[in-house]
Amino acid sequence: MDRRFVFLLNVAQRRVQRCVAAQSPNGRVTAAQSGLLFVLGRRDGVLMGEAGVALDLGMPGVSGLVERAVEAGLIEKRADPDDGRAWRLWLTAAGRRALTRAKASAAELNARLTEGFSEAEIDVVARWLVSVQDKFPKGENE
Repeated sequence: MDRRFVFLLNVAQRRVQRCVAAQSPNGRVTAAQSGLLFVLGRRDGVLMGEAGVALDLGMPGVSGLVERAVEAGLIEKRADPDDGRAWRLWLTAAGRRALTRAKASAAELNARLTEGFSEAEIDVVARWLVSVQDKFPKGENE
């Protein structure tokens, strides 16, 4: 069994990203934009910084992602009524439709990823992947 975990994680991530990109032809919604839509689907009107934390992105990364999502008509960015320096993010009608499609695509992808594995095996994989986040917390080596 190949136990080059860093290599295997990188290869797996690239292949999944290529699969996701292929499902989104003509520059429709990117995987990163879908992630933002999922965050707003759970809590519309989230602060931009909170969206960054949920997506494990720093402010420069989330700012660029938000601007591209605004340009694509997926979200609206509005000043926070309590703090004029902060921005809140809201789904548009197009963003809600894209979120519905993203949820269906994610369900298909998750089914493909878990095919051939028992629930117990998938639980171990999920626990291991979460443990990576705990062992290498954000900001530790940045």
